Amino acid sequence: MESIPGWQVIFLGGIATWIVFSSILNVTQKLRSLTQPWVSHYVMSDTSIVLKIQKYEHRYLDAFFSGLSCVVSVPFYTAFLPLLFWSGHCKLARQMTLLMAFCDYMGNCIKDVVSAPRPSSPPVRRVTATKDEEDNAMEYGLPSSHTLNTVCLSGYLLHYILSYTGSGDVSTELMGFSLVCLVVGLIGVGRIYLGMHSLIDIIGGLALGLGILTLWLSVDKYIDDFVVSGQKVASFWATLSFLLLFAYPTPELPTPSFEYHTAFNGVALGIVIGIQQTYHQFHHENVARLLTPQLRLHAFVGRMLVGIPTILLVKFCSKALAKWILPILAYTLGIPVRSTSYIPALNGAGKKSDIKQSGYVQKLFFFSRQTSFDVDTGIRLLQYAGLAWSTVDLVPSLFSHLGM
Repeated sequence: MESIPGWQVIFLGGIATWIVFSSILNVTQKLRSLTQPWVSHYVMSDTSIVLKIQKYEHRYLDAFFSGLSCVVSVPFYTAFLPLLFWSGHCKLARQMTLLMAFCDYMGNCIKDVVSAPRPSSPPVRRVTATKDEEDNAMEYGLPSSHTLNTVCLSGYLLHYILSYTGSGDVSTELMGFSLVCLVVGLIGVGRIYLGMHSLIDIIGGLALGLGILTLWLSVDKYIDDFVVSGQKVASFWATLSFLLLFAYPTPELPTPSFEYHTAFNGVALGIVIGIQQTYHQFHHENVARLLTPQLRLHAFVGRMLVGIPTILLVKFCSKALAKWILPILAYTLGIPVRSTSYIPALNGAGKKSDIKQSGYVQKLFFFSRQTSFDVDTGIRLLQYAGLAWSTVDLVPSLFSHLGM
């Protein structure tokens, strides 16, 4: 039996220690008291800038910036990443998945720590053309997630393309860099035009995105080597995913940010477990890539027709299975649980049932200020982990069997 690498014990132990002491010392509240007044002041003072930009209001601009925001949103990336895996660019797909998960976690943590408002509406006109935008409007403002994600993912995509093609042409690099800057600029202006963010939010997203991208470009090779050939990868990542749920800060008021993090946390977990198991079969560097003789466009369309229904079915089954197993497991372990939406029978639980269910396992989480745990978090984590696992394990197996 392989022993657990020492660095994994230290890393996970460090996170667990941070969870305990940050809760005891009220770190979130102290950071919020320092940052929230300062950021809120800038949000209010930036209102005049937002109104100046919105003077150019036009229905075509509404449609353009709303569409652009959808193209760089988390739901779009969630739908796009499976296609990237199936196109044969597996290294790019897994790196962008993990980078997206990291961006989502860091950005949402800062949002909920600072808990700074979005521009006040009115006087600002807020355009929420989709359900996703309506949900985004319920989050706090700083930093702009769209700006953060666009900087990181478009920047990493440019890095990958230049590395993959081996192009050393300065004009090509300059053109690619200019295109990335244009997209980031349009996203930033668009978020202000739509009334979703103030200037300070955009600057915060830009600064954080550049910092994360710089960090990622220096460690991406080590992360990839660990995922595809490391020791105890599945157990390490499962423990990490679990700890990150508790390390997440509590916002001043409830927002959907934690739900978004949980979903992408599950995606990262499923991708890592699936890649670890099937790297040498389906995800090595010599697999067929789109628009080559080994994988023509019609074959890729066939993959989409098989793959998309399959991962949606797995997501549905994972959710149903988790809804059945997790409440039973929690009751057996003595963990008081409630459900905000997925299980009506547990809606409002955690009151009288807490007394019945409280036990030893609950005491292990003494650092949590909750009287009960929302089982929806576990269900969401597992359903997205199932979806991601099927993307890189089950579906490629189907492709292999069907000769696709």
